[in-house]
Amino acid sequence: MRTQKNLAIYLGVFFLFFIGFSSQLKAQSNSPLIGSWDLEIQYGDTTLPSWLEVEFSGTRTLIGRYVSFAGSARPIAEVFENGESFNFSIPPQWMGNQYMHLSGTRDGDTLKGNIIMNTGQAVTFTGVRAPSLEREAPKKWTKPQPIFDGESLAGWKPQTTNRSNQWKAVDGVLTNPESGVNLMTEEVYDDFKLHLEFRYPAGSNSGVYLRGRYEVQVEDNYGRVPNSHYIGGLYGFLTPNQNASKPAGEWQTYDITLVGRRVTVVLNGKSVITDALIPGITGGALDSKEGEPGPILLQGDHGPIEYRNVTISVPRD
Repeated sequence: MRTQKNLAIYLGVFFLFFIGFSSQLKAQSNSPLIGSWDLEIQYGDTTLPSWLEVEFSGTRTLIGRYVSFAGSARPIAEVFENGESFNFSIPPQWMGNQYMHLSGTRDGDTLKGNIIMNTGQAVTFTGVRAPSLEREAPKKWTKPQPIFDGESLAGWKPQTTNRSNQWKAVDGVLTNPESGVNLMTEEVYDDFKLHLEFRYPAGSNSGVYLRGRYEVQVEDNYGRVPNSHYIGGLYGFLTPNQNASKPAGEWQTYDITLVGRRVTVVLNGKSVITDALIPGITGGALDSKEGEPGPILLQGDHGPIEYRNVTISVPRD
């Protein structure tokens, strides 16, 4: 009889604990902080893009990923939330030697707060919920149109005027003989099909930024195991299903289709990423305004690179 009474007490306590735990679990899993956020960092007089993703993991933890204005997506082991306030810390990646600390508050679909950078510098940030960019694939596309005429830099401009522009048009090739500035189209695009050919010397590195925000890697990684940071990858986010690159010094081709967030990357005739969702901006993006059209940007600040036969198709009514 006493055993039954004790069992009833234990079951009652367990039931109360379970109800309380379930309520806490439901509250945490329904956190309005969950999702993707496009951030802007006020770095002195300059506004720089950033990105944050928060998701629910396991039974009680918020985790995430963070992209600064440089580098790639970094995992967040835990995001701490208290009401409308939140904070997290992550170790350094390429810059600085100390942990980065971000603390902020949420007001509806906007964020604001402060960041102690990996360098120790204090900056402020604001953010908005990232758009879904869900849309149907176009039924028809225009014929491919050249966006590099092979003779000049007409239709292109350097990303910044703080450094000299080293890009040249030589015998039908858009050439970047040394590290300098990035080059981007004056025209902006929303959904498109992009074709280009590229060639780099051994050890060099470049990239093609779609809408100026999502980098498809161009790098000498011949023979290596596929990686999101290597050639064919959407930098730091999407890993190609194979390394379809050629040795340095050979001409190679990209055929890239972007519709909303969905991207397909064909490297040297092989589909290495197929209709995959891009989570958010990559490091080095022009801005974090994901809902807007943007240019095609060619990275020229990492090493020598050549491009040719650059064409684009856009949706046709």
